[in-house]
Amino acid sequence: MTGCSCGSDVTFDGLSTRYKRVLWLVIALNAGMFGVEMAAGLAGQSMALKADALDFLGDTATYALSLAVIGGAATTRARVALFKGVSLGVLGLVVLTATLYRVIVLGQPDAFVMTGIGVLACTVNVIAALLLLRYRDGDANVRSVWLCSRNDAIGNTAVVLAGLGVFASGTPWPDLAVAGVMAGLFFSSATGIVRQALGELRDGRTVRAPAA
Repeated sequence: MTGCSCGSDVTFDGLSTRYKRVLWLVIALNAGMFGVEMAAGLAGQSMALKADALDFLGDTATYALSLAVIGGAATTRARVALFKGVSLGVLGLVVLTATLYRVIVLGQPDAFVMTGIGVLACTVNVIAALLLLRYRDGDANVRSVWLCSRNDAIGNTAVVLAGLGVFASGTPWPDLAVAGVMAGLFFSSATGIVRQALGELRDGRTVRAPAA
Protein backbone atom coordinates (compact mmCIF):
# COMPACT_ATOMS: atom_id res chain seq x y z
CA MET A 1 0.00 0.00 0.00
CA THR A 2 1.41 3.38 -0.95
CA GLY A 3 0.67 6.86 0.29
CA CYS A 4 -1.87 7.32 -2.46
CA SER A 5 -5.47 6.56 -1.65
CA CYS A 6 -6.62 3.25 -3.02
CA GLY A 7 -9.03 3.10 -5.92
CA SER A 8 -8.70 6.77 -6.89
CA ASP A 9 -6.66 8.67 -9.46
CA VAL A 10 -5.18 11.24 -7.11
CA THR A 11 -1.62 12.06 -6.11
CA PHE A 12 -0.68 12.00 -2.45
CA ASP A 13 0.65 15.42 -1.40
CA GLY A 14 1.81 14.61 2.14
CA LEU A 15 -1.24 16.04 3.91
CA SER A 16 -1.38 13.28 6.51
CA THR A 17 -0.66 13.33 10.24
CA ARG A 18 0.94 9.90 10.01
CA TYR A 19 3.20 10.98 7.15
CA LYS A 20 4.30 14.12 9.02
CA ARG A 21 5.24 12.05 12.07
CA VAL A 22 7.25 9.68 9.89
CA LEU A 23 8.98 12.65 8.27
CA TRP A 24 9.93 14.14 11.65
CA LEU A 25 11.46 10.81 12.69
CA VAL A 26 13.38 10.51 9.42
CA ILE A 27 14.68 14.10 9.81
CA ALA A 28 16.01 13.30 13.30
CA LEU A 29 17.69 10.09 12.09
CA ASN A 30 19.40 11.87 9.19
CA ALA A 31 20.60 14.83 11.27
CA GLY A 32 22.12 12.50 13.84
CA MET A 33 23.87 10.36 11.24
CA PHE A 34 25.34 13.42 9.48
CA GLY A 35 27.29 14.28 12.63
CA VAL A 36 28.38 10.70 13.28
CA GLU A 37 29.42 9.95 9.71
CA MET A 38 31.23 13.23 9.02
CA ALA A 39 33.30 12.78 12.19
CA ALA A 40 34.09 9.21 11.18
CA GLY A 41 34.95 10.26 7.63
CA LEU A 42 37.41 12.87 8.88
CA ALA A 43 38.95 10.47 11.38
CA GLY A 44 39.18 7.58 8.93
CA GLN A 45 40.10 9.74 5.91
CA SER A 46 37.30 8.13 3.90
CA MET A 47 35.92 10.03 0.92
CA ALA A 48 32.95 7.66 0.70
CA LEU A 49 31.98 8.36 4.32
CA LYS A 50 32.32 12.12 3.83
CA ALA A 51 30.20 11.93 0.66
CA ASP A 52 27.56 9.95 2.48
CA ALA A 53 27.64 12.39 5.41
CA LEU A 54 26.93 15.24 2.98
CA ASP A 55 24.05 13.20 1.64
CA PHE A 56 22.65 12.91 5.19
CA LEU A 57 22.96 16.68 5.59
CA GLY A 58 21.28 17.33 2.26
CA ASP A 59 18.48 14.92 3.13
CA THR A 60 17.91 16.59 6.49
CA ALA A 61 17.47 19.95 4.78
CA THR A 62 15.29 18.64 1.95
CA TYR A 63 13.06 16.64 4.29
CA ALA A 64 12.59 19.76 6.43
CA LEU A 65 11.62 21.70 3.28
CA SER A 66 9.21 18.95 2.30
CA LEU A 67 7.58 19.11 5.72
CA ALA A 68 7.33 22.91 5.60
CA VAL A 69 5.38 23.06 2.34
CA ILE A 70 2.93 20.22 3.00
CA GLY A 71 -0.57 21.62 2.56
CA GLY A 72 0.68 24.51 0.46
CA ALA A 73 -0.25 25.30 -3.13
CA ALA A 74 0.65 22.69 -5.73
CA THR A 75 2.94 25.11 -7.53
CA THR A 76 4.75 25.91 -4.26
CA ARG A 77 5.36 22.22 -3.57
CA ALA A 78 6.55 21.71 -7.13
CA ARG A 79 8.97 24.66 -6.88
CA VAL A 80 10.40 23.28 -3.64
CA ALA A 81 10.81 19.87 -5.27
CA LEU A 82 12.54 21.57 -8.22
CA PHE A 83 14.92 23.30 -5.80
CA LYS A 84 15.65 19.98 -4.09
CA GLY A 85 16.35 18.33 -7.43
CA VAL A 86 18.83 21.04 -8.41
CA SER A 87 20.43 20.81 -4.94
CA LEU A 88 20.95 17.08 -5.40
CA GLY A 89 22.70 17.79 -8.68
CA VAL A 90 24.99 20.33 -6.98
CA LEU A 91 25.72 17.79 -4.25
CA GLY A 92 26.72 15.31 -6.93
CA LEU A 93 29.19 17.86 -8.33
CA VAL A 94 30.63 18.43 -4.86
CA VAL A 95 31.16 14.70 -4.38
CA LEU A 96 32.79 14.35 -7.81
CA THR A 97 35.13 17.29 -7.13
CA ALA A 98 36.13 15.92 -3.74
CA THR A 99 36.69 12.49 -5.28
CA LEU A 100 39.03 13.91 -7.93
CA TYR A 101 40.94 15.73 -5.20
CA ARG A 102 41.27 12.45 -3.30
CA VAL A 103 42.66 10.73 -6.41
CA ILE A 104 45.37 13.39 -6.59
CA VAL A 105 46.16 13.25 -2.86
CA LEU A 106 45.71 9.45 -2.81
CA GLY A 107 45.45 9.02 0.94
CA GLN A 108 44.57 5.60 2.32
CA PRO A 109 41.18 5.47 4.11
CA ASP A 110 40.63 3.43 7.26
CA ALA A 111 38.78 0.31 6.10
CA PHE A 112 37.57 -0.60 9.59
CA VAL A 113 36.06 2.85 10.20
CA MET A 114 34.43 2.80 6.75
CA THR A 115 32.88 -0.61 7.27
CA GLY A 116 31.72 -0.06 10.86
CA ILE A 117 30.12 3.34 10.28
CA GLY A 118 28.79 2.18 6.94
CA VAL A 119 26.86 -0.64 8.63
CA LEU A 120 25.38 1.83 11.14
CA ALA A 121 24.41 4.29 8.41
CA CYS A 122 22.96 1.51 6.27
CA THR A 123 20.79 0.35 9.17
CA VAL A 124 19.46 3.88 9.76
CA ASN A 125 18.68 4.41 6.09
CA VAL A 126 16.98 1.05 5.62
CA ILE A 127 14.72 1.92 8.56
CA ALA A 128 13.97 5.33 6.99
CA ALA A 129 13.31 3.77 3.56
CA LEU A 130 10.90 1.23 5.05
CA LEU A 131 9.05 4.00 6.93
CA LEU A 132 8.65 5.97 3.69
CA LEU A 133 7.97 3.04 1.36
CA ARG A 134 4.18 3.43 1.37
CA TYR A 135 4.57 7.10 0.29
CA ARG A 136 6.83 6.48 -2.70
CA ASP A 137 4.25 7.37 -5.36
CA GLY A 138 3.28 10.86 -4.18
CA ASP A 139 3.77 14.23 -5.85
CA ALA A 140 7.25 15.55 -6.65
CA ASN A 141 7.69 16.90 -3.12
CA VAL A 142 6.76 13.59 -1.48
CA ARG A 143 8.55 11.44 -4.06
CA SER A 144 11.80 13.38 -3.60
CA VAL A 145 11.82 12.28 0.05
CA TRP A 146 11.42 8.64 -0.93
CA LEU A 147 14.14 8.84 -3.61
CA CYS A 148 16.62 10.40 -1.19
CA SER A 149 15.90 7.70 1.38
CA ARG A 150 16.19 4.91 -1.17
CA ASN A 151 19.46 6.32 -2.50
CA ASP A 152 20.87 6.46 1.01
CA ALA A 153 20.11 2.80 1.65
CA ILE A 154 21.80 1.85 -1.62
CA GLY A 155 24.74 4.19 -1.03
CA ASN A 156 25.41 2.92 2.48
CA THR A 157 25.43 -0.66 1.29
CA ALA A 158 28.03 0.42 -1.25
CA VAL A 159 30.10 2.14 1.46
CA VAL A 160 30.24 -1.11 3.42
CA LEU A 161 31.38 -2.95 0.29
CA ALA A 162 33.96 -0.22 -0.34
CA GLY A 163 35.37 -0.67 3.16
CA LEU A 164 35.74 -4.38 2.56
CA GLY A 165 37.33 -3.62 -0.82
CA VAL A 166 39.86 -1.22 0.72
CA PHE A 167 40.75 -3.84 3.33
CA ALA A 168 41.15 -6.59 0.73
CA SER A 169 43.04 -4.55 -1.89
CA GLY A 170 45.10 -2.27 0.33
CA THR A 171 44.29 0.65 -2.02
CA PRO A 172 41.85 3.61 -1.85
CA TRP A 173 40.30 2.83 -5.24
CA PRO A 174 37.19 1.00 -3.95
CA ASP A 175 36.47 4.05 -1.74
CA LEU A 176 36.87 6.40 -4.69
CA ALA A 177 34.75 4.22 -6.96
CA VAL A 178 31.87 4.19 -4.47
CA ALA A 179 32.05 7.98 -4.06
CA GLY A 180 31.80 8.28 -7.85
CA VAL A 181 28.84 5.90 -8.03
CA MET A 182 27.07 7.87 -5.28
CA ALA A 183 27.61 11.08 -7.24
CA GLY A 184 25.99 9.41 -10.24
CA LEU A 185 23.07 8.33 -8.06
CA PHE A 186 22.61 11.97 -6.97
CA PHE A 187 22.50 13.09 -10.61
CA SER A 188 20.01 10.38 -11.55
CA SER A 189 17.61 11.23 -8.72
CA ALA A 190 18.01 14.95 -9.36
CA THR A 191 17.00 14.46 -12.98
CA GLY A 192 13.89 12.47 -12.01
CA ILE A 193 12.79 14.99 -9.37
CA VAL A 194 13.33 17.97 -11.67
CA ARG A 195 11.35 16.36 -14.50
CA GLN A 196 8.39 15.55 -12.23
CA ALA A 197 8.46 19.00 -10.61
CA LEU A 198 8.52 20.73 -14.00
CA GLY A 199 5.62 18.57 -15.13
CA GLU A 200 3.59 19.53 -12.05
CA LEU A 201 4.40 23.19 -12.60
CA ARG A 202 3.16 22.91 -16.17
CA ASP A 203 -0.02 21.25 -15.01
CA GLY A 204 -0.45 23.92 -12.37
CA ARG A 205 -2.23 21.57 -10.02
CA THR A 206 -1.94 18.36 -7.99
CA VAL A 207 -5.07 16.74 -6.59
CA ARG A 208 -4.92 16.32 -2.82
CA ALA A 209 -5.49 12.86 -1.37
CA PRO A 210 -7.48 12.29 1.82
CA ALA A 211 -5.37 12.37 5.01
CA ALA A 212 -4.44 8.95 6.35
